[in-house]
Amino acid sequence: MRHMRIKAAVAALGLSLSLAACGDAGSDTGGVDVEAADVTAEDFESGSAMAEIAEAGAITVGVKYDQPGLGFQDASSDIPTGFDVEIAKLLVAALGIDPESDSVTWEETISDNREPYLEEGRVDLVLASYSITDERRQIVGQTGPYFLTGQQVLVAADSDITGIEDLEGETVCSVTGSTSLENVEAAGAVGAPAEAYSQCAEDVLNGTVEAMSTDGSILLGLAAQNEGELKVVGEEFSEERIGVGYSLESPEMCEFINGVLQDAYDDGSWAEAFEATLGGDGVETPEPPALDACAA
Repeated sequence: MRHMRIKAAVAALGLSLSLAACGDAGSDTGGVDVEAADVTAEDFESGSAMAEIAEAGAITVGVKYDQPGLGFQDASSDIPTGFDVEIAKLLVAALGIDPESDSVTWEETISDNREPYLEEGRVDLVLASYSITDERRQIVGQTGPYFLTGQQVLVAADSDITGIEDLEGETVCSVTGSTSLENVEAAGAVGAPAEAYSQCAEDVLNGTVEAMSTDGSILLGLAAQNEGELKVVGEEFSEERIGVGYSLESPEMCEFINGVLQDAYDDGSWAEAFEATLGGDGVETPEPPALDACAA
């Protein structure tokens, strides 16, 4: 299992991090063409969450709106773009629902409300740079991972900071409810919580904080949006295992999700999704990570 080397891709990714930058690599929304499977509710176990969603013919998926390359919504697109969104489309299609249709509600989901949204039934799935942790698995279901990344640091382009080791005692922004905030505090920095990654980036730009820190893949997108003003520095100082969230009341979703992910690994759909979003010239497509086993 090869860990993605985020920092090596900084120069190559540039402004091409967003899905739409891939041009003719996929559908009109910039991603990979995904057709709904020819399935109905009868193809799933009676009473299962999958059968209920297939019967309803509609699904709500929680994604980020402020993470270029992973989950991003802009005024020119009806559907968010990014790697998380592309993986979500594969799951939606496997339930017999056209992922490009109005039958899918893409619900903006920030770090601090991912568990509440699943607990309340506001969303059916969460794919929002959602790191798998033991603590979260006490509250919601999580499976995968479908992506591995590592935490890095984003600073002003003229900053002398070279990594997290230079930020002991300094103020570092990350979003409320994220593992990233915990990690910067564990590294000796003073955590500054914000509601959105875009706010953290703005605080770095205006000098309110010395730096922000989260998954390197997210930081690359923010640096690309602010080319010449922000830069990603330092080695990865954590490993984040990004997975799919679902309700603990629907444990059967685990095997379904893993099955779809494994099929995507095997048939190349996962690699296509990566290349259409986080890939680009000079960026090597990593091997997909091994999936966690579902509880018996």
